[in-house]
Amino acid sequence: MSVFTRVARGRLAAWLTVAAAIVVGAAVFGTPQPDNPAPVSATGLSVQWQSTQVQRLQDQLPSRDVQPAIAVISRGDGGALSETDRTTVGARADDLRRFAVGGQVSPAQISPDGAVALVAVPLDTAGGQEVVTDTVTQLRATLADLPDGLTAEVTGAPAFTADLSSVFDGADVTLLVVTAAVVALLLLITYRSPFLWIVPLAVVAATEQLTLRAVDVIVPGVGINLQQGQVTGIASVLVFGAATDYALLLIARYREELRREEDRFAAMRAALRRTAEPILASGGTVVLGVLTLLLSEQETNRALAVACATGVVFAMLSALFVLPAVLVLFGRGLFWPFVPRVGGPVREGRLWGRLGAAVQRRPVVVATLATVLLGGLALGGLGIRTGLSETEQFRAEPEAVTGAQTLARAFPAGSTQPVAVITTPAAVKAVTDAATAVPGVASARPGDAGAAVAQVDVVLDAEPGTTASDRAIEALRAAVAAVPDSAPPAAAGADAPSGAIVGGSVAATYDSDEANDRDLRLILPIILLLVGAVLVLLLRGLLAPLLLVLTVIASYFASLGAAWLLFDHVLGFPALDSGVLLLAFVFLVALGVDYNIFLVTRAREDARSAGTRAGMLSALRVTGGVITSAGVLLAAVFAVLGVLPLITLTQIGIIVCIGVLLDTLLVRTVLVPALTFLLGDRFWWPGRITRDPVRETPRSPEPVAAHD
Repeated sequence: MSVFTRVARGRLAAWLTVAAAIVVGAAVFGTPQPDNPAPVSATGLSVQWQSTQVQRLQDQLPSRDVQPAIAVISRGDGGALSETDRTTVGARADDLRRFAVGGQVSPAQISPDGAVALVAVPLDTAGGQEVVTDTVTQLRATLADLPDGLTAEVTGAPAFTADLSSVFDGADVTLLVVTAAVVALLLLITYRSPFLWIVPLAVVAATEQLTLRAVDVIVPGVGINLQQGQVTGIASVLVFGAATDYALLLIARYREELRREEDRFAAMRAALRRTAEPILASGGTVVLGVLTLLLSEQETNRALAVACATGVVFAMLSALFVLPAVLVLFGRGLFWPFVPRVGGPVREGRLWGRLGAAVQRRPVVVATLATVLLGGLALGGLGIRTGLSETEQFRAEPEAVTGAQTLARAFPAGSTQPVAVITTPAAVKAVTDAATAVPGVASARPGDAGAAVAQVDVVLDAEPGTTASDRAIEALRAAVAAVPDSAPPAAAGADAPSGAIVGGSVAATYDSDEANDRDLRLILPIILLLVGAVLVLLLRGLLAPLLLVLTVIASYFASLGAAWLLFDHVLGFPALDSGVLLLAFVFLVALGVDYNIFLVTRAREDARSAGTRAGMLSALRVTGGVITSAGVLLAAVFAVLGVLPLITLTQIGIIVCIGVLLDTLLVRTVLVPALTFLLGDRFWWPGRITRDPVRETPRSPEPVAAHD
């Protein structure tokens, strides 16, 4: 076959691949979006949790769709309200009747110190989040023109719903723009070419948009409620990071092969043969890792599992099909001004070669020092605190938070969100008495009642989400469950309760924290076993996979400790969100092992001709630039989560950022090579390296980035 024919066929195959990708993208965007199923509960927890049972039983109450928005009125100077101020408050309370269910608003309550007035406005929440947000906005506008000296803040559950919705307005666009800018800058620095960086960025950006559209179809399609914001934000960042990592690996190997092959299509085929295995192993590890979140008690985590797995699959497909086709269509000139030529000079990874040689001379010392450093960072997490209260969830405090804080200074802190105790109508008095006697309860009074169930409203002394609040919930549940004949009917799908049950948003927060702890104990060992299994299949041994998993675990605890020192002493975060530990672990284990896969698979390939120690040294030189670039880029992309307004997302982004940097710059660069140099061929035990004397001796081709 002539050279012209081979080129023509290669170009045709590339164009057909691009065309097929466009058709697939059009099909995904053209697929009708199914209706988003209703969440299993307000918290996403199953019916086995008391807070969900209470929520479902509340549907039998006349006021099932009613929640109070609380107007908090105080003087700007913190002084007591005058008689004129109280008259103004009463008049404004009358103005708020048009927002209230039934047009009824209770008289304003004045705090014991006379400094704060509270007006509860029952709102109809049946219309959903948009209607609630609009109503709260109008309510706030009505209170905006108070006389000088008076300040009004609207808090309560509807206000928190409205503020959470508003802080995410435009967040998706901001996240996309910042992420794309970070990736573009790092690719430009990496390739030092005015053109090359555009191709992977365009492919990755298209992959991210395709993923978000597919997620809109797939997640609701499998019966999981999709919450925009947190789920789509994390999925977007993951796709940008993973797809760019795979692109860096492929382009580095393609550049290497272009120095050996005149035919760029043959060079790309060789590059794909060498990179398909680590990309598939890496992507498969991430997919299996995030899919473990399907075992979570939290519906948001299950949605995240499907969204992230979908994104990584698209990232692998784009790296193995679309990107190679686009690269060969542009030809060698795309690399200008550093165009790789056949037989051209090879710029070895001098920095990585010197570093590898230094590690090889003192593997025991290096491994010990690296382990001590990881252990020292991990000690930073000894004083870690978990569990954020509702007012601590936001980086910038919205009005619902400041209003709750004002209220907590004058009334019991739990006044913004009373606890709901569900019982039978006949047992209301007994349950009320039992609740009143519980330490930490400020008040308990009968609430709404239906034919089969009745509610007792309980106000706690402690702020929702705090340790004191959790203790009060535990004691309250024990006390009301012991009241004879107080058990309400079983909620659909739940076992019959033994007594009265406790719910509401405060109890739901407590249940969510308990569910996160349960998820952590269940999912952690499963993901480690899955990652270990992938490594065993890839490396055909046991010792190397075990050591790689242990290094990833060590880097997780080190990143957690380092991040906590930053949160506690620099950023002033009060605690870690209880869900962060699980999500950070899943992403760090799944993503952190990627760089070890990239390094060790190349070391195994080169070891067939030169032995394990020489193969690792060669692999470190060859992959040093590309893996460092990939790690720094992925860390930067996850750090971009900090532009979103929730502390939870900021914490996930920073922990994963630190962990990826540790994996890239310490574990992969120093610790794993030291262990390999120390063990030699035993590193692959019980497998073995079959020497291939015919195989080309590993060379040190040009790294993807000349960091050295």
